[in-house]
Amino acid sequence: MLTDGFLGYRTSFMLDFVVCALVLIVPLLLFSIALARRGRYRAHRLLQTILCIVLLLAVAAFEVDLQIVHGGWENVVARSFENPDLLAKKIDQVRPWLRLHLIFAVTTPLLWIVTVLMAWRRFPSPPEPSEHSRLHVRLGWLSTVDVALTAVTGLIFYYVAFVT
Repeated sequence: MLTDGFLGYRTSFMLDFVVCALVLIVPLLLFSIALARRGRYRAHRLLQTILCIVLLLAVAAFEVDLQIVHGGWENVVARSFENPDLLAKKIDQVRPWLRLHLIFAVTTPLLWIVTVLMAWRRFPSPPEPSEHSRLHVRLGWLSTVDVALTAVTGLIFYYVAFVT
């Protein structure tokens, strides 16, 4: 049987961990962008690389926990419902939010990996502005918006599925 998540809802540890990560990731990304704007390119590169790796590992651990250990998000939601009709209604409420979230959650790691790998390949070492800068800024902002939308839709999903 699942234990309650550490945020106090009937979730799992990894689900609550990812929710906390979603809250923290956007401010950290904005701080990283501020570092680059101040010319602190090494610090920006290091923070972006760390965030990318940590988030990918966290999402992988979350997916293993949710899909393999718990058999899917519906099983986690079902913990709060004994009445099958109420459970079916809740799942129907939650599913559109999950679909919206997955649009961003699937594109985010792909876009972020491309942005980071291209930066590692195309910027000199130590990093400094170059011909790649214009594309990198566009990819970086696109990645940041995608991450922010992943975070917002993920938090909405969590709220609708487990808080209400």
